[in-house]
This record gives sequence, C-alpha cells and structure tokens, in this order.
Amino acid sequence: MASRNSSEASTASRSRARAKKKTRGKETRDPLLLDRIADPVDLRKIEPEKLGRVVEEIRGLMLDEVSRHGGHLAPSLGVVELAVALHYCYDTPRDKLIWDVGHQAYAHKILTGRRRQFSSLRQYGGLSGFPRISESIYDTVSTGHASTSISTGLGIALARDLRKENFHVVSVIGDGSLSGGLAFEGLNNLGMHGTRMTVVVNDNRMSISRNVGALSRYLTRIITDKRFHKIKGRVWELVGKLPNVGKGIRNLVHDVDDALKHFVIPGKLFEDMGLQYFGPVDGHNVREMIEVLRFVRDSVTGPSLVHVITTKGKGYRFAEDDATKFHGVSAFSLRTGTVNGSAAKAPKYSEVFGKTLAELGKRNQDIVGITAAMPDGTGLSHFRDAFPDRFFDVGIAESHAVTFAAGLALQGLRPVVAIYSTFLQRAYDQIVHDVALDGLPVVFCVDRAGLVGDDGPTHHGMFDLSFLRTVPRMVIMAPRDENQLRHMLQTALAYREGPVCVRYPRGHGEGVPVDEKLSTFPVGQPELLRRGKGCAIVAVGTMCRQAVEIADDLGTKGCSPSVVDARFVKPLDEEFYRTLFREHTHIVTLENNTLAGGFGSAVLELLSSDTFESPPRILRVGYPDRFVDHGDLSHLRRDLHLDTPELVKKIETFLDTV
Repeated sequence: MASRNSSEASTASRSRARAKKKTRGKETRDPLLLDRIADPVDLRKIEPEKLGRVVEEIRGLMLDEVSRHGGHLAPSLGVVELAVALHYCYDTPRDKLIWDVGHQAYAHKILTGRRRQFSSLRQYGGLSGFPRISESIYDTVSTGHASTSISTGLGIALARDLRKENFHVVSVIGDGSLSGGLAFEGLNNLGMHGTRMTVVVNDNRMSISRNVGALSRYLTRIITDKRFHKIKGRVWELVGKLPNVGKGIRNLVHDVDDALKHFVIPGKLFEDMGLQYFGPVDGHNVREMIEVLRFVRDSVTGPSLVHVITTKGKGYRFAEDDATKFHGVSAFSLRTGTVNGSAAKAPKYSEVFGKTLAELGKRNQDIVGITAAMPDGTGLSHFRDAFPDRFFDVGIAESHAVTFAAGLALQGLRPVVAIYSTFLQRAYDQIVHDVALDGLPVVFCVDRAGLVGDDGPTHHGMFDLSFLRTVPRMVIMAPRDENQLRHMLQTALAYREGPVCVRYPRGHGEGVPVDEKLSTFPVGQPELLRRGKGCAIVAVGTMCRQAVEIADDLGTKGCSPSVVDARFVKPLDEEFYRTLFREHTHIVTLENNTLAGGFGSAVLELLSSDTFESPPRILRVGYPDRFVDHGDLSHLRRDLHLDTPELVKKIETFLDTV
C-alpha cells in the first residue's frame, strides 16, 4: 500500500522550490515539464524517470488554482499518478477513458490540452468541473453521478466489437462508487459478455465521507491480507528453480494462483464474475502502474479489473487529514487550509436540518435517519452523533435507501431520507412503487434544490418539483428561510397519511431569527405575506425573498401586488387559490424549478379545473426546458433572465396585457 506523505509542505510549494534555482544571486526557474505537454501524445514522449516531476507540477497547479476558486480537490489530488499512467499507456482519445463521477478528473483535464484554461475551472463560461463531451474529444462521456462508468464503458466496448473496430476501453471507478447497484449490474453484464475492457478501481477507502458496507470491508481485506502475496512469491521462486520446466511453469503457477485465491484473497470475487484481477497496485507509484497497465493492455483479451490503492488528498497535508472537508471546497488558504469566508454567515440549510432532526429525535424514538454516503453534506452527521443506532448510511445507493426506508416505515418507524435533489432522481421508481403506493410515511429531505452554481447541469436540483408532483399521495413543502425549515420538518413528521418531501437550497440561510418552539402547518395552506391588488406574486421557498424585492420595485412604479408564500407545492389549498384567482387579474408564479410540470403548472391545472367569470392571466417564472450550465448564481440568473431587474420588466409587460 502507498505510504502516507508526512511532510508539512504542500506539493505546490515543493514543485515551486524544485523549479527555482539561484544563478549569480538571481532567482531563475527551470522550465516546467508541463510546458512540453499540449496533449497526451507529448506526455508519452517524456522519459519515464521524469514522470514524477510531471506529477508534482500537476499537483502544484491544481492546488494553486483550486485554492483560489474552489473545486473538488481531495479526489483529484489522489489520482494524479493514475491519470498520468493511464494517458501514458493508452492511445487516448482513440482508446476510450471513462471517469466515474468525474470530480477526480482535474489531472486528466490538465493533460488533455486544457492546462491554459484551468484557471477558469467551474467559473461561468469556463471549464466544467466534470468531464463534458462538448468540452474535449478526450472526455468520452459527460458525467457527474456515481457508478455509471462500467455500464457506459461496456456499451462502448460492445459497439466497438459490433463495428469490428479495435481500441481499448478503460473505466475508472472509485471504491465508493463501486458500492452502487448500477456498478454491480455493469460488472455482472461485463463478465457475461467477456469482451475486452478494463475496469480500474481507485480504492481510497472513501466516497465523499468514509465508505461503509460489506464491499468496503471486502476491498480492505485485499489490501491488508499479505498471505496471498507472500505464498505466491514463494511458489514462483520455488518453481523458477526447477530445471526443464518449460511452458508447464505458467500452467502450474496459474493453478496454484487460482487455488490460493479461493482461500486467502477476496479478489477472487471479481475473477468468479469473469474479470481477471490485478492488484492491489500502489496508486502513487507511476512506474509500477505503467508496468501493470501495459501488461493488461497487451496481454489480456477479456475483461480485467486493476485494483489501485490511493490516498485521497495526496500531497496536501490538510486534504489528507480531512478529505471530507476538501472533497468539494471553496477558496481556501494554501498555507493554513482555512476556507475563506467560512465564518460570520447564517447557518447552512443542511446544518439547520441536521440539528433540528437531532432535536426531534430526542422526543420521538421512532425517528431514524438515512443517507446515501453523505452524512456530512446532508447535515445528518448531527443525528448520527446523537443517535448512532438510529442512523443508517447505505453507501452510494439512493434506490436502496428509499426502499430500505419503506421497510422501516412498514414496521412503524419514521424514516427521514436526506438526499440531494439531483441524486434523488435515481430513486424515482422506488418512491412511486415502494413508498407512495402504500402511502408509507417516509420523509424525504431534499437538499440542493434549485441551481447549485459551480457544479453545473449534473448537479442542479431543478427537476424535483416536477417529478415528485406526479406521485400520488406525495406532500411537497419548500421553506422560505431556515426558521420555516424547522417548522416544516416538524410538520412532515407529524403527517402520517403518506410520504412528504421538504426541499431546500444549497448554502446559507437568510439569517432570520429561529423559533425555539416548533409548530405544525396546516397541510396545503399558503401564507399571505403582503396584501395588494391587481397582481399576486406566488413564490415557492426561498424565491419569496425575490418576490418581495420585485413587489417593492413595482411599488415604486404605481403597482401594489400581493405576495404569497406558497409553502406547499402539493397539495394546493383550493379555496385559497380560487379566492386569489377571483380577487386578482394577474397571477405570477415564481419557482426555482423547471417550468415543465412544476409549481406554475399546478396553479394552471387548478385554474383550468373550475369556471371563472373573469379568469386571471397567469405568468409562470422558472427555469427553461433545457440544461443549465455551471457558474456562479448571479451569472446564471442573468443568463436565464431571472434576476430581479429583468423580472420586474417582464412583469410590467405582463401587467400591460388584458
């Protein structure tokens, strides 16, 4: 296994020191090897003994840029050697390299012609933080979710076979992603087809938080069990001394190897699935990885799995010590590891959720918390620390999380499933079939609703209102601030007639005072924030603040709209909304969700279900029917014409219509 780097200095400072030298009292710099690498073809011209310098320079560049703008640092630091070895051994882009999730692909981007653009990473108009087909011919797949690389790779490999083409397919997947059911479906199918394809398991014993589950323990046994390697070495040495063995030596060692694996090494699991297993390999030894990858490339004609051991955050002490903190990090100080501007802000919605659930858990012993490999990101770590026996981290397995929650609910418990909006998409069938069909009281706390900014289209939570609103018996709430989130969580747990969703955005709350005593809202009932006339603006969740801003701006121009906090997206209080329709000539709905099937659609459906003598005109405001790129939220809102000045103009034009 790779030894831990105990140096206090970061790789960035080491590479800078290496590049500098003194000449007659003047400081000069050695030319960077990265200056010679415009693409992987140039990388392959670098002498093998110099690849260590390439690795250091990549880490230095990565640390410098991510410390300025933020990004997925720890995952990318851990696979620099692996990225170098893969591009050194394989003829990319002709050979297809697929990164699972893709948040560890920064070194890949630097090596594939995007070094000069790397300073624009995750910024509006700049490089995506994930692989994108539209960005580079070296990005085989656009990705951002876990456990997909094996299935995609197998599809590419079988298409290659059908077309009688000849290239290699390599899918890189983390041990955390390997816990997802889709990964096992892909492995199972790959072993059945037996086509030539390589799966590289990047094993750092973590996904975002520390890994859990049987597979994690299984891979750990491979790393720690020295018996197989010791016995195999002795057998090889003994057989090598026998005279006139000839070709029989390979057969003998193969048989012994096979027998030993059955008894002492868990890598036999993969071989029984039909994949030839190699490893574990030191993921921070470029020369060793190149040797193994070249052998696999040139000698293996069927499916293979290369097990690589890496350290998440490698080369930067703070990231190695706290890989979860530096998994996805904002701008930070390279010297101290302190995240910039992390103090003096309102608490994050995830923190408010987690602490409130822990508070409710003291009163109700039936409450259990469930997360899919993200106890820290969702805030459930507070509940975990308070009630470890009632907390369940199921790994990267959202579908299982939901059906598992259904089983708990069937036995009278109150499961709370905390999953990001973008990841809950993966469990739609389980929500419909396993939870809603029987009206089970499962609470879904949907974090990262709306636009999330720098992570881009794979992570924007812009579809959850639409896909959850179609589910019978589902109640959907959206708080306008952190105080209301607390009351909605109380409301959700008090409701026992079916599933409930509470959805809230990424980031910090509004900074409002928080009530100590929790109350329960009447299901479906909105709140009138401001009574006006002529026009009513009905807003969902945190869009209420913008609704008030718009009303204030319109007020300076002679218009006095009503402002309504919808609170509930489903069900709608029909009496309230029918009164609203009768008393206003124009209704504006405002939501941080796609317009296709969202809250505005629900209001239109209610309006069309009744006959009004003078029905109001409806203007729906939300996200367009397209994927939204990455960038800071202010840029994205302007790009979508959803910033307050644009909306004021749009509503003024709307009010001029009859």
